This record gives sequence, C-alpha cells and structure tokens, in this order.
Amino acid sequence: MNLFQSIFRGGESRGRYPESLIEAAIERAVEGTDARLRLLPGYRKRLRVPVIQAIDQVVALVDTIPAPLVAGRRGHGEDPRLAAVFSSAEDMLRTFGRDPALTAFLAAPEGADAERVTCLLLAERVERNILGMDLVGDQVRRDVPQVAVNFTGHRLVDPRVDEAEMRRALQRRAFDHLLALALSRIAEVRVEREDLIRQRDLLRRKRAALERGGWTFAEAQGAPPDLAALMAELDAITGQLAVLGVDEGVLRAHLGIVADSLAEAERQFWAEELDLSLDTMNIRRDAGEPSARRIVLNELHNARGWRLVMLPLMIAPGEIPPREDFVAAAERYL
Repeated sequence: MNLFQSIFRGGESRGRYPESLIEAAIERAVEGTDARLRLLPGYRKRLRVPVIQAIDQVVALVDTIPAPLVAGRRGHGEDPRLAAVFSSAEDMLRTFGRDPALTAFLAAPEGADAERVTCLLLAERVERNILGMDLVGDQVRRDVPQVAVNFTGHRLVDPRVDEAEMRRALQRRAFDHLLALALSRIAEVRVEREDLIRQRDLLRRKRAALERGGWTFAEAQGAPPDLAALMAELDAITGQLAVLGVDEGVLRAHLGIVADSLAEAERQFWAEELDLSLDTMNIRRDAGEPSARRIVLNELHNARGWRLVMLPLMIAPGEIPPREDFVAAAERYL
C-alpha cells in the first residue's frame, strides 16, 4: 500500500461509509503502524469499530474547516484574519512564493496552469507579555503591560485546484496523523530485551521517515525527500522487522495500542475555535474596546500538546512574486 495516497474518495458523510473505505482504512492502520499485525488472527475484527470511530472524527474535523479565504493583496486588506496572521500583503505573498508544497504543486502538471489554488495554511500562535505604549484615559503612557499575539512557521499543506480534492487530502492527512500518534505510543513502550529494543528503534525510524514525507500535520524536518527513496526506506524497515521475528504477546500489545488510539480519536486529535480580540498591531484588547477586531480562527490540537492555527486559502498564483530559483526549488521538493 502506498502510504502517501489517499484512502478517501470524497463525499463521505459521518456514519455512512462504503465497506471498501472501512477495509482500506483497517489495512492502512496496520501498514502505517506495524505491518506484522496482519499475522494476528482477528486483527480486522479488533480494528473495525475503532477505525470507524476514527473516520467519524476525521470527517467531522475536516467538515469544521470553513470555506477558503481569497488570499491576495485585496483580501489581506479586507479580511481581519489574513491581516492578523500575516503582517502585510507583501509578506503573505512572499511566504506563498517560498512555500515548498505550493512551489512543487505549481511546477507539476496538475498545477502548472492553475488560476486558483486551494490549500490549508498552518501556523503557530505565540503569545508574549510585553511592555508597550497605550492610551490610558486621555494620556499616552509607556511601559503598559500588554499581550502580543504573533503567528510563526507559516506553511501550506495539500494544495489542489479543487476545494473538494483538498478536503479529501486533508481527511487522509488527519487519519494518518492519528496513526502517527499510535505509532509514537508503540515506539515509546519501555522494553529491556535486546530484540524488542531493536524493534522499537525500527518503529521510531519508521515514524520519522513518515513525518519526513509529510504524512501528517507535523512539520517535515530537513530537505524534502525523494518519495521513491522514502518508500524504499519504509520497505526496508518492514523487512527488518519481519526478520526479527514475531512475539505474539508484543504484537497483541501493539494491536491494542492502535485500537485504543483510534477509538479515542476525539481525544487524540481535534479542532477548537479560537476567538481573539486584537488591534491592528496584534495586541490583545477587550472585546468592547474601539480598537478591537474580532478574529475567529480554528486551532488544531493533539494529545501530545501540539497545536496549530489552520486557515483555508484560495491563492492566485499570478499574484505571487516571481522567483529565479522557482524551478530548482520544485525539483528539490519533487
């Protein structure tokens, strides 16, 4: 199974899934964690209900994402969400221009002639206590305690020409994020036997390799990998695990971790509404103040304390400043 292809076909509604999707999701859950689970009799039955619960959460989560914002120079001036997340329209367009996922998409046949691209922006919200200038009564005062809100680490995921295709890709990514959380729990189990230590190390390598390939919402580290080489690495890890042999007790423990993680999907990976009152300098204000702008965003959370603001965007490639190294960057990403 190619772990970088989607198992969703689009149009899924919560609680109503074709049997083909459920079966594919069960197999993906096994392949994405410990493929040796297939050696256990009854693994499909054990995973069926947890997988359906995970799909429910994935579909509900992606359905909460609002319609994309038109992210251009005009949109930045008109929508307070864009103005809060990006310091200026020029900064926003420069960020788009150097984003590796968007660069690769525009260099590929699917995106080469696209007039509009839909994608999901992810960014980290950082709040700092500062001392700034403020109007207190009718006097300007210095060193007034304030809370500044900044957004950093902007990146785009799953660019597509069609919004429905983007949402389908996000469903796959969200399901795989749940699998990555389960794989992390498996790889963190304390063991002392030498063969089990080796298995744990291989599973950690598998998790790192999948994250390098942009398998989840986590930020990929280092240069974008060659996907063929990455799949070869994953196949090699699977082969090495098989050589180490099978301890049925260990595999049943792994199966239990996967099943429990998927059954607890709502507590493993979820979105919350983030309601901010900010002035034009991104300083927190009380909702009733004249300078306050209401900014409503969605923020992704997972059970490991990770959180990212998400904002769906519609980008016009023609507005992005040209870059001399555009093709070279795309070749590195691809």
